[in-house]
Amino acid sequence: MLSKVECYAGYKGEQTPRAIVLGDRRVTVVDMLDQWLAPDHRYFKIRGDDGDVYIVRQDVASGEWTLTMFERQRTTND
Repeated sequence: MLSKVECYAGYKGEQTPRAIVLGDRRVTVVDMLDQWLAPDHRYFKIRGDDGDVYIVRQDVASGEWTLTMFERQRTTND
């Protein structure tokens, strides 16, 4: 489902997600809620411009990105 992750490489050269592409839908990152390192992966918990929360991870060796969690934010109309 995760087609692409658009990133910004900071001064250290480490990539930080700025947008994710889910099929034909692009979601811009509006808030970086958390980020952490594991031995083989980098994790980012982000809030998209759609209000939903996502966790994406990057494999350190291959650079491949994976969507590991999605949480739809309920509205009062749901």
